[in-house]
Parts: sequence; structure tokens; C-alpha cells
Amino acid sequence: MKTKKVYIYHSFERFWHWLQAILIIFLAFTGFEIHGNYRFFGFEEAVRYHSIAAYMFLILIVFAIFWHFATGEWKQYIPTQNNMKAQVRYYLSGIFHHAPHPTRKTVLSKLNPMQRLTYFGLKILIIPLSVLSGLAYIFYRYPQSYQIKYLNIESLKVIAVIHTIAAFLLIAFLIVHLYLITTGETLTSNLKAMITGYEELEVDEEEDMVEPKEQIS
Repeated sequence: MKTKKVYIYHSFERFWHWLQAILIIFLAFTGFEIHGNYRFFGFEEAVRYHSIAAYMFLILIVFAIFWHFATGEWKQYIPTQNNMKAQVRYYLSGIFHHAPHPTRKTVLSKLNPMQRLTYFGLKILIIPLSVLSGLAYIFYRYPQSYQIKYLNIESLKVIAVIHTIAAFLLIAFLIVHLYLITTGETLTSNLKAMITGYEELEVDEEEDMVEPKEQIS
């Protein structure tokens, strides 16, 4: 089976991916300083920078949701059981014995079954948990006009624990993601694809794979 260089990651997709990664890392860095784990910016500045990054993250999420539904890319993240067992066996043992990948990446199916399940959980559970607990933190007993309270939660402890758990889950995902980047054809092939948008994909001899146009990305 031959390979062909295919434009698989749109320009906005790459922009969203890298900015999201930067914001998550920065939010984790400032967040743990706020918890008192170390001192870099100072508490007050760390809180300010954390809040600014949080609002940037919210804006990015809104644009990303619109883009995914406008382009139909949301379908890429719907979990499937097809080849799930084969994919699990590949990651547990096959990958260490240079076994062929059980699924073939295409423009319309960029993620394997385990990636679909992982990203689905990230998008509907981990990120919403982080965002909602963060918003609850920001608006805790927030004074409105005439001193009416918007939220009146008795203690920040529960919110803090939930937000911290979400942070650790995001960090765990980031670590796994960094490892999986190295599992492509070469150590840097997946990284290069997310920078340039192009990736070498296997195609059938008779298959006419049409590359998406960058101007609609």
C-alpha cells in the first residue's frame, strides 16, 4: 500500500490545538502557584493571569464549538466499538513489536477508536468540569446590584477539590498525549503534521483521496 501526503489538519484546527495546549499549561502553572506549591509571579499576579487565561480559554472554546459544528468535524469524536479490541492490543503490545496499525487514518476518520473515546471524554467531561468549577470559583458570592448574591455556595472547599481534580485529569491527558505523539511513523511525524497540516497517509492504489482546500478551513 502506497502513501500520499494529504492535507488533513485545517489551519483553524491547528491554531485551536496549539493555543488550547498553551492555555492549559499556563492555567495549570498559575493554578498550582495559587495553591501555594511554588512562587513565580506572586499570588496576586498569578490570580490575575489565571483569570485572564481562563477567559481566553472560554472564548477559544466558543469558537471551537462553532467551527466543529459548522464544518461537521464534531463527527470525528463520536466513540465507536469498531476495532476497539484490536486498538487496545496494539497499544499494549503490538506497538512494541512493530505490528501494523489496526486502523487506517483518513481525512474523514482522523482518530482511532481509543482516541475517539479519550477525546470524547475530554470534551464532554474533563474540560466542562474544569470550566464550570472555575466559573463557580470566579462567581462565588459575587456581588450584584443592590447586594444580591449571584451564587451563594456555603464553602469553596468542594469547588476547589473539583477544580483541582479536573486540573490533574487535564495534566494526565497532556502527558499521555505527548507520549502518543511519538507513536507515529517517526518520532516527529505526528508533531510535524499538526504544524504543517500535512501527513503521509496510506492510500489504496485505486483510491482517489481528495484533499480539503485550506481556504475553507
